[in-house]
Amino acid sequence: MTTTEKSDFIREIIDEDLRSNKNEGRVHTRFPPEPNGYLHIGHAKSICLNYGIARDYNGKFNLRFDDTNPEKEEQEYVDSIIEDVKWLGGDFEDRLFYASDYFEQMFQYAVDLIKKGKAYVCDFNGDEIRASRGTLTEAGKDSPYRNRSKEENLDLFSRMRKGEFPNGANTLRAKIDMASPNINLRDPIMYRIVHEGHHRQGEAWCIYPTYDWAHGLEDSIERITHSICTLEFENHRPLYDWFLENLEIYHPQQIEFARLNITYTILSKRKLLQLVREKHVDGWDDPRMPTIAGIKRRGYTADSIKVFCDKIGISKKDSTIDVAMLEWSIREDLNKNAQRAMAVLNPIKVVLTNYPENKTEELSAVNNPENESAGTRMVPFGRELYIDRDDFREVPPPKYYRLSPGTEVRLRYAYIIKCEKVIKDADGNLIELHCTYDPATKSGTETANRKVKSTIHWVNAAKAVDAEVRLYDRLFLKENPDEVEEGKDFLSNLNPNSLQVLKNCKLEPMLGQASPGDRFQFERTGYFCADVKDSKSGALVFNRIVTLKDTWAKIEQKGKK
Repeated sequence: MTTTEKSDFIREIIDEDLRSNKNEGRVHTRFPPEPNGYLHIGHAKSICLNYGIARDYNGKFNLRFDDTNPEKEEQEYVDSIIEDVKWLGGDFEDRLFYASDYFEQMFQYAVDLIKKGKAYVCDFNGDEIRASRGTLTEAGKDSPYRNRSKEENLDLFSRMRKGEFPNGANTLRAKIDMASPNINLRDPIMYRIVHEGHHRQGEAWCIYPTYDWAHGLEDSIERITHSICTLEFENHRPLYDWFLENLEIYHPQQIEFARLNITYTILSKRKLLQLVREKHVDGWDDPRMPTIAGIKRRGYTADSIKVFCDKIGISKKDSTIDVAMLEWSIREDLNKNAQRAMAVLNPIKVVLTNYPENKTEELSAVNNPENESAGTRMVPFGRELYIDRDDFREVPPPKYYRLSPGTEVRLRYAYIIKCEKVIKDADGNLIELHCTYDPATKSGTETANRKVKSTIHWVNAAKAVDAEVRLYDRLFLKENPDEVEEGKDFLSNLNPNSLQVLKNCKLEPMLGQASPGDRFQFERTGYFCADVKDSKSGALVFNRIVTLKDTWAKIEQKGKK
């Protein structure tokens, strides 16, 4: 086992452990999600870190569900987490574990602590426990049940397991130090009574371990070497260590790193669940959500997420990453790998009055100028076309170089055309443009060198395929969605324009064969993905993954002027 080329403070710790032969040279990590919601981009950072370390050191990586809270956990979440970890490349091989598989062993460990006089059954309810715990400047007060005999505690704990007491009647608490400056060590709860069926254990249990009690035991049972957590668990590490030391069992090392925070993004599971339940979004996999399922459905690639996680790195200090860095990662990926295509999202018909009727010719178009091996494709050209309404102005503003009455533009891969006439309906609405084309300006020919100031995209009207296009944008208007006026919450910062649905889009014929999940660059428009849920033959739906450039940077600059 050797050190790696990557460097961060966690790998430096592992390198030193290997030099000293700690853990007999083993490196074994885990990703331990609670199945109470879908994973988000912050979890992606943890997956990439934990699996990446195991991979780089020829070690092992476990996926373990911390399924200790039956009131909030569901099989749907379990299934989605497994899918997301695999999608990101986290190879746990056959090491898929559940905390609930260890419930009996955890119970016996608790019995051991009771016998050692280091755990007791407390009859305080939740409010009484909180009131007796003290503050950061004031010590807590001992529970009147703290000095029960070992025999009484063993009997009560057994009866708790048998279901003799209602929810909240008793807890099992560790007997540590109610005067400790670390509040986590003030007789923390190990077990609470929850009469609720478990998604895997059914009705077998009515007492459930807390995370602080279960965490270290799970790591110990699985022989994890480096238990990597986010910084909010740093103050819990002394408790992690206390449990393992007093049980005198195998003791992994807990290491904390800074969690991921991103601008314009909420990563609180509670708040994400609220968005889903109150239908502010269309489920956990809504492409506006920062969930891995949402990001994947929007069209992000696993490689782009891994590149993003590598770029932001690992640190011990909390910070907030600009979401533009995440968007940059997918642009870089798709710029190299996505096939180009022409799509008219807001169509207006163009009739080339001097082009032969009933004639169609095939023109060569480049599939990806960044990748010569991608080759070319043929696009049909004819008398009637569609262009985007934004590419025409009847009264053009200054420095407008696209199509307007009497002006010329080049059609991408095709000819130069000139607008001769504007056709409107009885209400004065623009319905059609009559133009002429210059046959001597066909792209790729020796006579095509006449210059005009603008090139626009188009599709053949007779051959175009219809599609719905969903223009997704950032879900929140503020960099920090939790920054709100008094009396309001994060929902007040929702972006009302985070989704725009375009129903009458016209796409070049090749896109009619797109499979769900296929990604393309719509030329001059952005990167798009065929929706994995709603897109099918005859009913195409494309999601905008990201614009070609960071348009929000321009918006923010205007706002600062």
